[in-house]
Amino acid sequence: MINMDFITGLPSSRRQHDSIWVIVDRMTKAAHFLPVKTTHSIEDYAKLYIQEVKGLGSKVNLSTAFYPQPYGQAKCTIHTLEDMLRACVINFKCNWDDHLLLIEFAYNNSYHSSIQMASYEALYGRRCISHIGWFEVGEAGLIGLI
Repeated sequence: MINMDFITGLPSSRRQHDSIWVIVDRMTKAAHFLPVKTTHSIEDYAKLYIQEVKGLGSKVNLSTAFYPQPYGQAKCTIHTLEDMLRACVINFKCNWDDHLLLIEFAYNNSYHSSIQMASYEALYGRRCISHIGWFEVGEAGLIGLI
């Protein structure tokens, strides 16, 4: 099951994104951060959901004010993401959405005490071996095509 929430009120990026759609897998604690615009229509969000979430085989569990426990997981993730964004906003400025994948990668490779491992390890059964600075060199540089 997944939880979803939005971080709004961010400075507009070059691509006019001003919000982040946070999607959290409750079992593995894995999170997906999607840059969005507050001006998106419901149709835009539906297309993005089908493209980014439905393909993962997830089902949505809607929480209400009368049963707020699942919502707490998304809120905890949002607080962590906000801390990570605050720490990086000075360097990223108007292109924070370009670096959102790095923040997602860092979050999903961080230890979660509730599952006693990183989300990546919970999903794939092994620890992630990462290359520092891949954003600067790009995928082609990492696999030796440059």
